[in-house]
Amino acid sequence: MPEVIFGNGSIRQVGECCLRLGAKKLFIVCDPDILNEVWLEMVINNCLESGLEYVVFTDLTINPKDTEVENGRKMYIQHQCDAVIGLGGGSAIDVAKAVALLSTNEGTIHLYEGIDKITAALPPQIMIPTTAGSGSEVSQFSIIIDSIRKKKMTIVSKSLIPDIAIIDPQTLSTKSPQLTAASGLDVLTHAIEAYVSVAATPLTDVHAQNAISLVAHYLRPSVASRLNVEAKAKMAIASLQAGLAFSNAILGAVHAMSHAVGGRFPFYHGEVNAVLLPYIMEFNLIACPERFSFITELLGEDITGLSSIEAGRKGIHYVRQLSLDIGVPQRLSEMGNVEPYISEMSKIALEDACMITNPRDITLNDVEALFKLAL
Repeated sequence: MPEVIFGNGSIRQVGECCLRLGAKKLFIVCDPDILNEVWLEMVINNCLESGLEYVVFTDLTINPKDTEVENGRKMYIQHQCDAVIGLGGGSAIDVAKAVALLSTNEGTIHLYEGIDKITAALPPQIMIPTTAGSGSEVSQFSIIIDSIRKKKMTIVSKSLIPDIAIIDPQTLSTKSPQLTAASGLDVLTHAIEAYVSVAATPLTDVHAQNAISLVAHYLRPSVASRLNVEAKAKMAIASLQAGLAFSNAILGAVHAMSHAVGGRFPFYHGEVNAVLLPYIMEFNLIACPERFSFITELLGEDITGLSSIEAGRKGIHYVRQLSLDIGVPQRLSEMGNVEPYISEMSKIALEDACMITNPRDITLNDVEALFKLAL
């Protein structure tokens, strides 16, 4: 994990953090939406006060593409930058990591798809999330679309773990209810998948368990009000802990399938996860019923007198109800016409690195069937 600076107002420490890492000229990657908010201005002003130069890169989309990363790399080199700041949601942070990767490693981003393909050290990286969702600010992942293959590439390397993550819950106050809901369910998916992963450990379990409990208590009020300071802070912690859990335990079929959908359609990643999660929980239930039973307890449900399977199903029902309560889509068909691409997406999902740690063995027919259930 990176060094973590957490708390309201912590965004004002970015300049000092850059100086500690030896940075002189910053490459700031941010979501285009951030241009209309105060956070980019705060980061720039703080860096200027620290005597740092900067350039800003905003040429990225909701599911970032290889072409956007390449444009960022060219701009980074052209301006002779020596450190990267990612400011925004998971898209901005993933692009920031990918630009850092290509600033010191040769070739295109496609060469680094998979696990541990990076050979040269990366420049300093500071990530500042403005959503409680992706956990990318503490993870070893970067997810980038191959625009030719229409596929999300999963790039996994310890080199992608940022040097410093600055997590300021105040940044969540400017996010819409829709984005808060989608990103919050991404947090829940990270935590659940990490907890039932075949690579889970006692350390990742601690983070996953707390994240699940925090989402159950605070996601609804966070969606309901931008001014609920406690809910925002708790969801920021949940996102951080879920990120630490999945970065080390990896994920499962939900993310493998969601990546396949996101490679073709410009949907919110969290909303796709929200649709798929209960179906895949049901599929995986027989692989580790005791873990799913405990997930139900963490969600605040009473499981007295229930078998592990029955308790697990109660948790699945809870996840569906949470999704309904905060207004995210319930079916993939509500987001777009995905049915013609199920066969293609299923093959891509089966090859995703996240599928390796799914707790239940899964076949191509299984993936296709799960996609059809989620239509």
